[in-house]
Amino acid sequence: MSADSLRSMPPSVSRWYEVTQARITAFADVTEDWQHIHLDEAAMAPHGGTIAHGFLTLSMLSAMSYDVQPEVPGLLQSLNYGFDRLRFVTPVRAGQRIRGRFEVADVVEKPGRYDVTWDVVVEIEGVEKPAIVAKWINVFEVSG
Repeated sequence: MSADSLRSMPPSVSRWYEVTQARITAFADVTEDWQHIHLDEAAMAPHGGTIAHGFLTLSMLSAMSYDVQPEVPGLLQSLNYGFDRLRFVTPVRAGQRIRGRFEVADVVEKPGRYDVTWDVVVEIEGVEKPAIVAKWINVFEVSG
């Protein structure tokens, strides 16, 4: 796959992922972020329920990207290079479903690699505003 064919990829959408309270609690345990807005279902009930950590929602981009990334001939590995822009727009409540919408914004071809910048929007099912908008950079290391 050439840099030009990567640039011309149509926008792609991942499958839906449910953000369960169990997933939120597991993330809290791993990151040691036990703030009540994520875990105390009774206290948060008047506010519509607990909310996922923004970083949990962000970390789901990896899984979502596996749904949409193209087959790149000679791919050795795909690496997360970082973000040029990242905004947490709308909180994700326990029980909601999210998916990623990916569009190639830029491809820089370098020896043995492509630096791919994605415009990413994490949508919340049934909610007008997205959870996240970002410019995410992946490095595709390729042989040859």
